Amino acid sequence: MIEDDTARRVIQAALSRGGDYADIFAEHREGYNLRLEEAKIEENTTGSEIGAGIRVIMGESVAYAYTNDLSEDSLLETARVAASAVRGGEKAPINLEQKWNMLPVLGEHPIEINLEDFAREDKIALLQKADEAARSAGNEVVQVIAALGDSRQQIFLANSLDEIVLDNRVRVRMVVQVVAAREGEVQIGYEAPGALGGYEMFKRFPPEKLGHDAAAMAITMLDARPAPSGPMAVVIGNGTGGVLFHEACGHSLEADAIHKHASVFEGKIGRKVANSIVSAYDDATLENRWGSFNYDDEGVRAQRTPLIEEGMLHNFINDLKRSKRDQVAPSGNGRRQSYRHVAIPRMTNTFIAAGEAKPHEIIADTPLGIYAKKLGGGEVNPVTGDFIFSIVEGYMIRQGKMAEPVKGATLVGNGPRVLQDIDAIADDIDFDTGMCGKDGQSVPVCTGQPTLRVRELVVGGTAEVV
Repeated sequence: MIEDDTARRVIQAALSRGGDYADIFAEHREGYNLRLEEAKIEENTTGSEIGAGIRVIMGESVAYAYTNDLSEDSLLETARVAASAVRGGEKAPINLEQKWNMLPVLGEHPIEINLEDFAREDKIALLQKADEAARSAGNEVVQVIAALGDSRQQIFLANSLDEIVLDNRVRVRMVVQVVAAREGEVQIGYEAPGALGGYEMFKRFPPEKLGHDAAAMAITMLDARPAPSGPMAVVIGNGTGGVLFHEACGHSLEADAIHKHASVFEGKIGRKVANSIVSAYDDATLENRWGSFNYDDEGVRAQRTPLIEEGMLHNFINDLKRSKRDQVAPSGNGRRQSYRHVAIPRMTNTFIAAGEAKPHEIIADTPLGIYAKKLGGGEVNPVTGDFIFSIVEGYMIRQGKMAEPVKGATLVGNGPRVLQDIDAIADDIDFDTGMCGKDGQSVPVCTGQPTLRVRELVVGGTAEVV
């Protein structure tokens, strides 16, 4: 993508007016998207982009410039633009004859079925299978939308530490949304798995099951009664329930929030922040997970970062700049949406670790409460940890048994308080996929957790507890 000699000269230009560190992030990204709606293909698009961003760091200052032209002249001019923003510092010496340290090309996430080996007709067939399964689930189904996307991102990184990193990221994701209606009541169900890998993903997530499960959710919720309100025990389902930890706690564990004094966890490293049964991790090494990679967008190798272990806060999620300031090792969480964006601390696959209980045991041990099988969107104040989340699929728990579905429920609480109030964790950890937005950037992430119980949360609803 960029010749080694060119990279050396570009780094020299980036540091020509001073700076502690400089790097080049270049990428070539190709994507393909299909959407089936009302059993017809409504979208069939391809896209491609190429470009590079050049960063210079001097102390706490960061200068960043980017270009979609990878010619040497354009890269040198882009480097000079970045350099001009940090002029006045001591010029860093660059040895143009120094050999690059090529970091190993990793293959930690195997691909069985490459994108180019899976024909357009085969992709359409996947969507049709999901569509047919959803429609056959019941006469209540009135709309099915199935979308499929794949992408390949080739990465080149070079820095003033004489390192070069090459990486290749392939991702596939399907989203199935089903609308069901009956007597004026309308409900939506969805499934949205994704993977860092190829089309072998559908061996694990058959499209027929995705369509059926999305439809079943929508149809079931047509019978839902208004949710009760008030404080009660809440059992949160595995997989999608992990979004609560991601939003209510995870963003507050990102080092830029700590440095801005905008986190409830500031100054709490080494302190107990959760019940002793709670351990939580961020792990970009999980094989073929949607939020995984070999190297982050600063060239740091992916790793497993213990955030909380047995209730104790151990680490924050950082990038190169913040790790240097805090005098800790980088955690491999410097991520960016594209070459147009500067890398910042971001989560990857963030999850609460499995416990020893069985899901049915937790339900049986709950006399009265709500089972939140799937959580939707929410709002969080990272400074205080206060949050509100919607429950998109929920059920009452009565006398230790699952009861009627409920609708219109929200969970209102505080992230750190929830960590303290988790009193049961099952062994059925699962993950959900999503696109996480922050500072105008969107990156693929996984949220995960086993089934767990929060001793007490405020449930917002419109009915009384019966």
